[in-house]
Amino acid sequence: MRFLFRPPATEAGGLLALPWSQPLEEWDEKLLLTVPQRGISRHVVRFVASEGRVYALKEIAESLARHEYAVLGELEREGMPSVSVLGLCVDRPDDQQAILVTRYLEHSMSYRYLFSSPRGEHSADRLVDTLVELLVRLHLSGTFWGDCSLSNTLFRLDAGSLAAYLVDAETVERHPQLSDGQRTYDVDLARERIGGELMDLEAGGLLPPDIDPVEVADSVPRRYAALWDEVTREEFFRLDEQRYRVAERLRRLNDLGFDVGEVELVTSESGARLRVDIRVAEIGQSRRELFKLTGLEVQEGQARRLLNDLRSFRAYLEQRDGAPVPETTAGHLWRNEVYDPVVAAVPPDLLGVLAPAELFHEVLVHRWFLSENAGRDVGTTAALRSYLATVLPDREAEEREAEERASSDWDGELADDDFR
Repeated sequence: MRFLFRPPATEAGGLLALPWSQPLEEWDEKLLLTVPQRGISRHVVRFVASEGRVYALKEIAESLARHEYAVLGELEREGMPSVSVLGLCVDRPDDQQAILVTRYLEHSMSYRYLFSSPRGEHSADRLVDTLVELLVRLHLSGTFWGDCSLSNTLFRLDAGSLAAYLVDAETVERHPQLSDGQRTYDVDLARERIGGELMDLEAGGLLPPDIDPVEVADSVPRRYAALWDEVTREEFFRLDEQRYRVAERLRRLNDLGFDVGEVELVTSESGARLRVDIRVAEIGQSRRELFKLTGLEVQEGQARRLLNDLRSFRAYLEQRDGAPVPETTAGHLWRNEVYDPVVAAVPPDLLGVLAPAELFHEVLVHRWFLSENAGRDVGTTAALRSYLATVLPDREAEEREAEERASSDWDGELADDDFR
């Protein structure tokens, strides 16, 4: 047997003791983890833990494993939203297939798991819009997916919104630039697969009765075309509109989750032509800023929310002390006096329901609602007490119910959408 691990590969040491010579489906259950966000799969997929981290192992043909290993590595280096690949095992005894190893995408959920949640916040429109944004981002980078679907996507909460991540890269092709025909074909495949997946949800009683699977699926090309036009079109406007129109376009793109690379503005007597070059990697300005100030590593939407609270805290400190407070000092104090105490206050039996940054975001939202009802700012401490007593226990119960519903709806192997 041969192992190939992508650097830094020190974390792979603990995995080498696993029984790689045996078929994956025959591994001892004591070595495996149960992941509640499961579904069905055309491949054998198992989860294991090593040195505090969780990994997904997928058994596939060696040619596909090597291709996916290379593609996922490229996407990760470019900062694209996808699972992170660790390595692969080939030349297994008795001509067994290869095993591809990826890192578990923490706090991620499959579309089936999301629809199993009794909260009802994850509508079909919301999921499809998130998936369409991922597809546009991939196409801008010259990536043809070839198997775009809800099943091959993982979703993570990001400050109340959803972020989508590519999971299965077996059919992915990389090109300098995609043709209109390639993009259209990818979108048509997505429409077909999404329609079938929503029909499966409908048959399983997981889809709200007011959602028409065919109608939602048929809207995919329209949603894609609208977003593609928004991020790629050239704009023409009068010279006296130049300043605010450029700022408006850049703000719209940032709100959609895209970073702006280069801005080209060509002026003439008749007006100005604006062309914007989009950075297709996962956005990270707020994430980098928050990390610099606090050392926290979170998602972009969460970072924006936490930075807003940090800035409010800094303003409070300056008002209280009557003197300017350096940004780095405010970041250190906010982390120690606000963020860490909130996370530390969560009882051990409730940990794991949400990512710490998402939990802090929900406390801030709860604080806003309480303050609106009270007509005054109730403060983070009071909001935290109320949240822990009235909201988080319900979240835990809902997660348990979602796990039970998702696991009872399907039999079979873990789905590709759960391959992390």
